[in-house]
Amino acid sequence: MIIGCVKEIKKYEFRVGLTPNAASEYVRSGHQVLIENGAGLGSGFTDEQYEALGCEMVSDAKSVWSRSDMIVKVKEPLESEYALFKENLILYTYLHLASNEPLYQALKQKKVLSVAYETMEYQKTLPCLEPMSMVAGRLSVVEGAKYSEAFFGGTGVLMSGLPGTPRAKVTIIGAGIVGQSACRMAVGMEANVTVLDIDTKRLGYLEDLYHNKVHTLYSNQENLKKSIVEADVVIGAVLIPGDAAPKLIKDEYLELMKPGAIIVDVAIDQGGISNFSKVTYHDNPIYKVGHVLFYGVANMPGSVPKTSSIALNNATLRYGLEIANKGIDQALLNPVIHSGLQTRDGIGVYPTLIKLFENK
Repeated sequence: MIIGCVKEIKKYEFRVGLTPNAASEYVRSGHQVLIENGAGLGSGFTDEQYEALGCEMVSDAKSVWSRSDMIVKVKEPLESEYALFKENLILYTYLHLASNEPLYQALKQKKVLSVAYETMEYQKTLPCLEPMSMVAGRLSVVEGAKYSEAFFGGTGVLMSGLPGTPRAKVTIIGAGIVGQSACRMAVGMEANVTVLDIDTKRLGYLEDLYHNKVHTLYSNQENLKKSIVEADVVIGAVLIPGDAAPKLIKDEYLELMKPGAIIVDVAIDQGGISNFSKVTYHDNPIYKVGHVLFYGVANMPGSVPKTSSIALNNATLRYGLEIANKGIDQALLNPVIHSGLQTRDGIGVYPTLIKLFENK
């Protein structure tokens, strides 16, 4: 099989779909690997590193797309890349189609076989999403702390406080991988941390782990409202695999929040946790709604690309190799890979997407 990896063109996205070590595994398995020139530079990997491991460097993305049987990426293709799709191409990447119907329709129209990292499921876990969820969760608290500074319009409260002063109040909505990672960072920064979820086992796990350093609450409307209104930093860490994020931060809550409080919306890839959520970029990550700040960067792990690219490849390589080695039909017999299947032969096959876009 011919495996292609193109340079990510999303704004301020520095990760790469294949690290040199991962690419070399495909080469060792007998596959031809095409790498667009400069694809790995943002993550600190040179063209020479790829060449030394047996990859073919290609000068332009169009050639990589046209020659490849499978494209391995990080982020979803942008509109300018839709014209490069072709029938029976295997696209293996993050897609987040629940918030991107134009891409969903383009994949169907061009009869692309698409496999999305974020819905691949193994024993009730999402192995290809987890590493980026861990990065985003940890970064969410770092970014929340940064933009809490008065210079940016934040509340001006130091996360840890000082003796005789209050600590910042951090509310984390969701106790999955993102929420647990955010909790770890917030506790490490000595903030006053509250975590909400509807899964009491997850909440119990955090209480056992952090004891009295974390306050846990069942996620109902009254608890959400109280915790959000009192917070200096709110982390939106909810995830419904393959579906749009629920709008848990009601419009009326914003008026009651502290002036300068910030909502870091890690759920933005799936549409966000508020009606006011919108995608932002690293060069201008925050915006104001009334007196509340929103942070909506959709590719947070792209700001630490070396760590993120290596972690992502550690998770995705085994399944990508299985597709390449066995062929897609045999590979789809693996329920983990099959759970990532989004489109094939011009139709949508992922149940949530059918519900969202086909049954209107």
